[in-house]
Amino acid sequence: MDELEGFEVVNRTPRIGKYSLTQEEVEAYSGYDRVIVADMSLPEPIILRLAEEAEVSIFDHHIQPLIPSVAHHNPISRGSTSEEYPSASWVVNEFYGNDVNLYSLLGVVGDREYRIKDNPRFWKIITEYCDDNGLMFDDLLNMCHLLDTNSKIGDKEAVEEAPRQILDHGGPEYILGNPDWSGNLVMLVEEVEKHLQRPFEEVEGVVVKSIDTDYNIISTITRKISWEMGREVVVVNTGFFDDEDQVYARSRHLDMGLLIERGKSLGFEAGGKGDVLGSTVPKEMTEDYVLEIISYLSSGSSQEEEFLDSF
Repeated sequence: MDELEGFEVVNRTPRIGKYSLTQEEVEAYSGYDRVIVADMSLPEPIILRLAEEAEVSIFDHHIQPLIPSVAHHNPISRGSTSEEYPSASWVVNEFYGNDVNLYSLLGVVGDREYRIKDNPRFWKIITEYCDDNGLMFDDLLNMCHLLDTNSKIGDKEAVEEAPRQILDHGGPEYILGNPDWSGNLVMLVEEVEKHLQRPFEEVEGVVVKSIDTDYNIISTITRKISWEMGREVVVVNTGFFDDEDQVYARSRHLDMGLLIERGKSLGFEAGGKGDVLGSTVPKEMTEDYVLEIISYLSSGSSQEEEFLDSF
């Protein structure tokens, strides 16, 4: 949005918790001259439909096939690693040739949190930026958490408005001092902790947890269990959608790209990165799908290539 100053720019996000667009959204967005898809692996048929009417560009770092008929900027799809491109914001920043800035680093920190310290290149970049700007790493992390509260409480309008607010009002001080986002965060921390304290199952060495909440916190809970316990984990949220469940999985060792492709082949909305799967699944199909995920996560790296062939 900063680079497109002077153009009429409208920021939109799909329905919170979804990884696709409704037919109504596709028709509405097709009316624009240009559509830029950022940090969201939309299904290829939707991209091609948008491209029939508009000039389409994609900036992403998720696992996805390249779409040659549009301007598709995804280094991961061209063979780079998530260590080199930990966030879509870094892809955008590199594309424009910008210096390191707050926007690019919020994406990096938001996606990797404390694990970014294990990436020597980016930890050096972040440390130098913080030193030069009078910030601490925890300031960046807190800003990410505050911004993310809009999505987690399901406030679509607030998600869409947040970038404009930051551009209009400034950077760290505005984000850290925003009373609405701070209030959201207090409420969400309590909700996350409530679910983390409840029991989980262990199936074939995989942590399996079921939650029932109307907050979009499944990714946070999955991440916390995975990072704190050092385990393969699957989390199911039965409370966010009326007719679908949210299913999230994280692996410490296996390539989740195979599971993403498996979800898509079953007709689910599915996406993610090398170590993450996120999907929405019809409730009557959740149990079988989770069993497949557990089977894969418990298989060990030696059976990765055999996984899809078994179905």
